[in-house]
Amino acid sequence: MELVERYVAAVQRELPESKRQEIGRELNANIMDQLDALKEQQGQLSEDDVAAVLKQMGRPRVVAYQFIPPKALVAAEDMPLLKHTLYMVLGVLFVLQVIGATTHWMGSSDGNLIRFMLQLAAGFMADACFAFTVIVLSFAAVNGSGHKLGNCPGKDWSPKELPKADLGWQHISLTDIFTDLATCIFLLIVIWYPLWMNPAEFAARSVTFTDTALLMLQWFSPVIVLSVLLSLWQLQQRIWNRSLLLSSIAVNAAFTVFLVVLAFSGPLLQAGPAELNSLFTVLQLEKGFTYGLLITACFPGYEAVRDLLRLNRLN
Repeated sequence: MELVERYVAAVQRELPESKRQEIGRELNANIMDQLDALKEQQGQLSEDDVAAVLKQMGRPRVVAYQFIPPKALVAAEDMPLLKHTLYMVLGVLFVLQVIGATTHWMGSSDGNLIRFMLQLAAGFMADACFAFTVIVLSFAAVNGSGHKLGNCPGKDWSPKELPKADLGWQHISLTDIFTDLATCIFLLIVIWYPLWMNPAEFAARSVTFTDTALLMLQWFSPVIVLSVLLSLWQLQQRIWNRSLLLSSIAVNAAFTVFLVVLAFSGPLLQAGPAELNSLFTVLQLEKGFTYGLLITACFPGYEAVRDLLRLNRLN
């Protein structure tokens, strides 16, 4: 029957050459058995009856995959390692992109915030796509050679170090770590921009921090550096313990107090010599910035209380 031959040939084209003849004979015998059984029931088979039986079996590619399932690009054993590697690399690229975009933004004469966000998003997406492609193809190349990266021996570990089963929060998210890390580095660049910015470019900026506000931010920089070190510590541990919780409580409490004090410390912004090309006056920006600081202070305050409660549960 021509339809059967065409169907079997279509399935064979989806198979490795070494398996085509064997699987083709098996598939043909299976189809003929079904057609013989149908012929006994009906007495005569039309071309439409044969087509209906073949359609019920499925598309040739699907049938071929039933005999020889397609090989995964990345082995199942390596998927956890692939996911962890992607998170780590993308997190590092995000932090580096924040540094580069912030430096460029602070060095530009207009300091357009929307342009900064677009540059940050575009740069990160370009780096992320390239990194994703390279990492996945690298894993695929290793798996294609017959090796499994997931089988590599890890560091020594002890079951006693595993977190308690009822403390699901004890696992530290990589997203939270890299977000905090990028935020702290962004703050350090913004605070210390007078040291590396061109004096002419600095003078051309329409709005800057007042001397008092900038001095307060610079004095607070060691706490921000401690927050960076805390994020790196979290990245190394990945599990909340007593020491990490105490450090997090201290840093978040310091951030909360400082943001509240900064919000009520008087004028925070000042207009530069250039005309302010904005829809808002300096007074309006000052008011909005103050409210923003108070709202922002709620986040580290919440985290300090949260970690304090977690510390009690951990004891």
